[in-house]
Amino acid sequence: MSTILPLFWDLSSSDKKKRLDTSAKLVATLQKLQATFANESAEPDVPSGESFGVDGTPRDCSAEDVVEHNFRLDLLNSPDVAYSIRRLLRGLASPRESSRLGFAVALTELLSRVSTVSCAQILALVLDASRTTGNQTGQEERDLLFARLFGLASIVHSGLLVRTHPPLPQFPSAPSTPESCGAVLKALSTLAHAKSWLAEPAYWAVGSALDLLAATRDADVPWREKVVRALLEEEFGETSPVEERAAKSETVWTPEKIALALRAQRLWPEREHEWRWLWAPTFRRGNIFHQANLVTLARILRETGFEGEGDNAVVTIPGRAWRPQVHHIWDELLDQLLPLEGSGHTPKGSFPEFFRVVVDESLFSVSASNERKYWGFVIFKKALPRIKATNLPMLFTKNFMRTWINHLSHPDRYLHSFAKQIATDILSIVQKDPSLGFAFVLQLTGIHGNQQFDKLTRTKTVESILTMTNAEGIKDYIAHILGQVDGTSSSAMSEVQLINAHRSWIVDQIAALIRNGAIPKDDGWVQQILDWLTVHGIFVIKKRSPNSPICAVHKVPSPPFTDDLRRQCRERLLSCLTDLTRLSNVTQTADRAQRVTGVTSNGEPWVSRVLQTIRRLDQASKHVELLSGFDSKDREILERACILVTNLKKASSDRSEDVLGVELLLQSSILQFYLENNTDGRDVASLESCIDGASRLFHSLDPSPVVSKPFQDDERAIEPIDVLVDVIIGFLEKGTAYTRAAGNQSFSLLSGAIKDSTINLILSQLEHRDPSDLVVDSDEDSFVVEDDSSEGGHDNDSESPSADEHNETLRTNEAGNEGLEKTTEDFLKNLIDSAVDSSDEGSEPEPGLDDDQMMAVDDQLAQLFKDRIRGKKSKEGAQREATHFKNRILDLLNILLKKQPKSAHIMQILIPLLTLAFSDEKQLSEKAIGLLRSRIDKLKVVPSTIDVDKTSDILNDLHVRARKVHSSDALAAISLCSLYVSKALLHVGADTTVRTAYTLSLVDFTERKASDLNTDFFSEFIKRHPRTAWDMREVLLAAPAKAVNAYRRGRAYVLLQALLVSLPPMPEDELDNLAVFMRQLQRSVHSVLSSAYDAHTTSTQSFKEALKLTLAGTRTTKRLMAERATSVQIWEPTIWGELCDCLKRSASLVELCRQIVNSMQAQQPSPKIDGGERVGRKREKAAAGRKRKANNSMVPGATEKKDDPTSRKRRKKKVM
Repeated sequence: MSTILPLFWDLSSSDKKKRLDTSAKLVATLQKLQATFANESAEPDVPSGESFGVDGTPRDCSAEDVVEHNFRLDLLNSPDVAYSIRRLLRGLASPRESSRLGFAVALTELLSRVSTVSCAQILALVLDASRTTGNQTGQEERDLLFARLFGLASIVHSGLLVRTHPPLPQFPSAPSTPESCGAVLKALSTLAHAKSWLAEPAYWAVGSALDLLAATRDADVPWREKVVRALLEEEFGETSPVEERAAKSETVWTPEKIALALRAQRLWPEREHEWRWLWAPTFRRGNIFHQANLVTLARILRETGFEGEGDNAVVTIPGRAWRPQVHHIWDELLDQLLPLEGSGHTPKGSFPEFFRVVVDESLFSVSASNERKYWGFVIFKKALPRIKATNLPMLFTKNFMRTWINHLSHPDRYLHSFAKQIATDILSIVQKDPSLGFAFVLQLTGIHGNQQFDKLTRTKTVESILTMTNAEGIKDYIAHILGQVDGTSSSAMSEVQLINAHRSWIVDQIAALIRNGAIPKDDGWVQQILDWLTVHGIFVIKKRSPNSPICAVHKVPSPPFTDDLRRQCRERLLSCLTDLTRLSNVTQTADRAQRVTGVTSNGEPWVSRVLQTIRRLDQASKHVELLSGFDSKDREILERACILVTNLKKASSDRSEDVLGVELLLQSSILQFYLENNTDGRDVASLESCIDGASRLFHSLDPSPVVSKPFQDDERAIEPIDVLVDVIIGFLEKGTAYTRAAGNQSFSLLSGAIKDSTINLILSQLEHRDPSDLVVDSDEDSFVVEDDSSEGGHDNDSESPSADEHNETLRTNEAGNEGLEKTTEDFLKNLIDSAVDSSDEGSEPEPGLDDDQMMAVDDQLAQLFKDRIRGKKSKEGAQREATHFKNRILDLLNILLKKQPKSAHIMQILIPLLTLAFSDEKQLSEKAIGLLRSRIDKLKVVPSTIDVDKTSDILNDLHVRARKVHSSDALAAISLCSLYVSKALLHVGADTTVRTAYTLSLVDFTERKASDLNTDFFSEFIKRHPRTAWDMREVLLAAPAKAVNAYRRGRAYVLLQALLVSLPPMPEDELDNLAVFMRQLQRSVHSVLSSAYDAHTTSTQSFKEALKLTLAGTRTTKRLMAERATSVQIWEPTIWGELCDCLKRSASLVELCRQIVNSMQAQQPSPKIDGGERVGRKREKAAAGRKRKANNSMVPGATEKKDDPTSRKRRKKKVM
């Protein structure tokens, strides 16, 4: 007994693993005890039968019955087993932690392994242990009812309910009989009717008993059919007439009875003729899933009872409260309607019809409560993993989608969190099986969903699904939405408007597929989208071409695309190319794989693919025609550009970056030429300039070299690369996202070919301009390819003819406004004066302005105010556009610094960047400072060849600016540039220039009180270039003595200290110079400190900096000259000990002095004996002790500190 008692406590543990381990250990121990039990007791004198009445129902267990069952329990089992069974039965009523779970598991396992107990015996003990009385509290009654439920469930799950072999020892009866089995089922049914909240678990146990009975064989349990028939007759009343069954409240259909009926149908499908009588009249045809029974089933599953026929017969089940857990009947329903794969079961009934009637029109109906909708969501979640792709429309029904979208769109909705969980589950399913992505997108954006599902629900569900979908799913989705381009009918204007709105949505959707970087790109469907946008944006389909490789021309759209839709297609085409231009792709070359941006998988630029489509369609004049045609001159220029592109592709096998850059720039110009129209005017000059620059840069590639108009006469001397960069600058002026992306990428490829004149051209764009010279006409109806909310509208060059005309118009308007303003002011002044004169004379006022004259004045005033506002906005817009344009120019400089870190042209941009960094324009200033810090300061390499004279001038200019600047941020930026230029000069051997510049600045810093330089300006140079700074040691050493004040003297000491700390190991011949420098440093510092102390002109901080410098000098000497004996003769500890006598008023200075003396004495040679060997450890310790005493005698502050009462008190406290 002592071995099992401790185990019962852990059966109540809240840890599941601990409970299971304890149960297994307890059962194993009891099995061993039962096996060793010797049954020596004699057969009882008065063996009685089972405690059941004539009808098979359990009798009220009297005291004699309980005594009899306990007697048998003790007789056939060991004392430990008998005790354990009783204690486990009593423990089922315990509410402590997880007692019921632990004790029920242990009891079930024990009953399944012990063959000396009977079903009637355990049933009687369960009923006796869970008997309720009238004087118990509600909690006590619930505990006992739960104990009875768990006890009866243990009998069922242990298999004791149908155990017939072997017979009980010493008794001829079997462990289970039909009477005992029926009694257990009857007890469960009685328990279900006693309390409504026990109905579901009690009938679940009954269902488990039916599974157990169905799994047995007739030979083992010959009475199983009898028990099953008796149970069904009791529950569904087969023996009574239909009218009497409808009159009994016990026969009200509940979800529990539906579950029992479904289980009976599943276990015994051959008895369908019997179910017709049992389920009638509530369910007809003997099949609960029949379409005629679905409405009744829906009412019952909403937990309303059904009695009789007709709608009036539906009554609410009494005592049934709502619970968040759905009934276990739903698992049974789904198992039969949607069996899991591998279960071997065939579906029964029609799931679409079932879900529509029982779930969608019942739980998701308009009048359904939030609780019922919650159940609907749970059922949807259970059914979702069982559905295949072809059956998804069954789940996404009308009412469900309405409810889901409604609760998903607003966080304050009652079921918002559950709706989000369903969306997460859908994403998890798509992640496991990407082939389902397209099917889910169809449902979310289909007839019951909404095309703007993500926007309506404020989620990214559809977008996330598309990112997980495979390439085939994306292709299917594109084919699906492109198939919806044409409407079904265009007879009414309203329908035409709906079709156009739907087409606009389609254009946005296919563009979003490319814009979303998380969606894996495939050349096939990307090309299909670009072709579709190209066809409908640039061409007009006259006749369908079903054999064309371009799918967009397979049919003629009806109704035709409007101008707004075509403009939208052109805008989205360029936005797609912009996104693809920024997208990198790995291409495989002959020798290696490399990552390139803006190309297909085979390395061809996407803009080249678009141009190939345009050229192919341009030649198919039978089927399509250009939206805006070309005249002969434009066609000639276009053909020449296309021929040049073809020659560039064949230029070289290695495809150098220069060729790729020119090709990309030329193709982008051709695309812009196609997108522009005759109404707004094509930019012929830009294309001609691009052709001219490309043909002169690669003169052997142009088959028809013709001097273009912009570069006749003297302008022919302009470098070809300058011409191309000027075209790129023109791209940046247009302000669209594609022109910026194409221009930046072209410049990145051409950055290796730029020259000094190119840098000057770029820097000239950053010069300050008067905003009145810039023109921005917000009212002009020009062709805008793509909106850019971040950078405003269009920016025109004031030198162009159109700009001059517009400037002239503005000046004319301003002159007219000034005249109108003057006239209006004079008129109002005269009017007021006349009114005042009339009032002064005391006479009656003369007649004023009539109504027509007043209206004319009002119109003039309104026009005057409008012109003023328009002029103000025009100037503000021009200034804003100029700032945005300069930002784009800075992007070019950023590309240059990133792609060509060794370029000598970087020197040219330093001064302009500094000028821009401290201008009044905040955006430009921040970006310029960012370039200096993130690019210039991070450069690890310098140009290999530079112009020393120009670079020297740049360095001197930087230092002049540094001496005059009044901002620490500005000085830090100048310092970055100075360090970079110095590094470049030192790389080519111009050390003298660098030393001279920093020497002059150092003299200005130390000797001029108004100097704006700081210590960081020099310390960074010393840390990065210590060799060059060492050559400036004489100037640095003389700086403290010449300092204008004590603060600058302290800063000079800091610079000297930085030099000593940064010194690298020196060659042998340089160590003599180091020794000389250290002696000079010692004399200089000691002299300055001594004289300053005598004159009382130096602060403690200045002394501290000087002492820190001395300490750094001693340590540097030890680090660099440890192997040389001359290092001992450099420092003189005696003079520094004497100096400490004067500094005893400051404890920190005394401590620094002690460190200096210790560092100096540590460099003294160790004592040696005749053989050159060192003395023993004892002598060394003695010598060290004497040295410490000598040090203390040389430092008076140290001896005085010993007698300090504060120190004595501290030591005493430490001892205590």
